Order: sequence, then structure tokens, then C-alpha cells
Amino acid sequence: MALTLVIPASLLVFLPINFFVGVATATVLYLGCAALFLITAPTISVTRTHLVAGRARLPLDAVGEVSIFEDEEAVLERGQRLDARAWLLIRGWVSPVVKVTLQDPVDPTPYWLVSSRRPAQLADAILNARAKEKGTAD
Repeated sequence: MALTLVIPASLLVFLPINFFVGVATATVLYLGCAALFLITAPTISVTRTHLVAGRARLPLDAVGEVSIFEDEEAVLERGQRLDARAWLLIRGWVSPVVKVTLQDPVDPTPYWLVSSRRPAQLADAILNARAKEKGTAD
């Protein structure tokens, strides 16, 4: 992971000055950067009324078909098959993606493409929440 490069970089700078300062600085910088990455990492959740991916919120009544793509199919969805109007929350180190089509005719976004380590769980959560919402709305 590129984050570990903070350690030798800070050691190169501070070891010539003082060994203990170098080790302490490397440790503090590494832990600080790791904490920053964890705090700012986008999260994906499904509430009773919305799919929340990062800062974006999609009402479940706008959700159409939900599809899971893994391995080569996921690569094609993120590349050759990708619509430039799609909304993306893709992390390069997470291969599987979930494609959520939109039913809103006013919205120019045809679908959301979200990478997930547990795509089946995400798709089930979206479909279950959407079914519950439609059940309570009727």
C-alpha cells in the first residue's frame, strides 16, 4: 500500500537529525494518514428510504433494476460499457460492482455504478428496502 511509503520518507528526513525523533515522526505521520483515509473513505448504506453512497443519496422509489457484475464483467462495466452520464462510486482495489438503474425520467443519470466487496448483500439490501418502502406506501 502506498501509505506505507510515509514511513521511509519521514525516516529519511528525520533520522539524520535524531533517531527517536525520526521514529516518532514516522509513526505519527503513518497513523495520522491512516486515520485520515479511514475517516474520509466513502461508505455505502441502505436506509428505509434511500441508497446512500458517499455523499450522494438516491431515493428508493427511483431505483429500477439492480445488477451485480464480478470479474471480467465488472471490468467491462467500469470500462467499455460505461455510460458517461452514469454516477460512479468506484474504488480501484474493489473489483465487483453493483449497477442500479434509475426510473426517474427527469434525471439524466441512467444508472449508478458502485463498487462493493459484498455486492450480493448490497443488492439484496436495496431490493428488500425498496420492497418494504413500496409495501408501506401502498
